[in-house]
Amino acid sequence: MSDIKTGYHAPPAPSEGEFANTRVAVLATRWNAEVVDALVEGALGALHDWGVAENNIRVYRAPGAYELPLACEHLARGKHFDGIVALGAVIRGDTPHFDFVAGECARGLQDVMLRHALAVGFGVLTVNTEDQALERAGEGEDNKGREAAQAVLEMIRFEWEVDAP
Repeated sequence: MSDIKTGYHAPPAPSEGEFANTRVAVLATRWNAEVVDALVEGALGALHDWGVAENNIRVYRAPGAYELPLACEHLARGKHFDGIVALGAVIRGDTPHFDFVAGECARGLQDVMLRHALAVGFGVLTVNTEDQALERAGEGEDNKGREAAQAVLEMIRFEWEVDAP
């Protein structure tokens, strides 16, 4: 059934043990700590709910959103993870800084994803106000960290389906 607000069709629930051996990195920024920490909690909750074993989850920190692509590149090169959840919050200010950071972060993460054919979840909030960020990082199913982690797991599942004999 689709969500009327977004038209989103939820994926099938994970089967028992489906993601038990899946290795996932959660890569989060240090800026806007209250918001980003809540995104991390949402991502970890989703990974646990989908059955990813605790010892297969690693949390890393990058200084800020601009640095996320390089940090993600290092994680991808190591080939230790089946997917990476990238989390951060870029909040618009009075200068064009927001436009450069948000756009380059998104482009860089996409480049890593395509270069390594690796699921990278985009959980970097790009918002106008701190209130908007806090709303998107709140508890529950609408937490954008949770959604980014679920997207990574869906893409890992997709890869398995495509690669299956």
